[in-house]
Amino acid sequence: MSNPIDDPGHGHSPAAWTAVTIMLVAFGVGTFFFVTHNPTGVYISAGLLVVGLLVGWLMAKLGWGVKGPKYAPKAH
Repeated sequence: MSNPIDDPGHGHSPAAWTAVTIMLVAFGVGTFFFVTHNPTGVYISAGLLVVGLLVGWLMAKLGWGVKGPKYAPKAH
């Protein structure tokens, strides 16, 4: 069992959900471009993956992360 104080929250935050959604869309679109032999689209999708990572990091720094002041966890 984990101690609730040490529990990182497993990413249940707006920052994590936004980052994962952006990166999931980028991966799906990139796969489509890869299958259709469109290297430009693949590279743009790879850039969108990096954008998703940066958006998640920025949102966490702005307080929307697991331990941020703007995030209010819900009871499970």
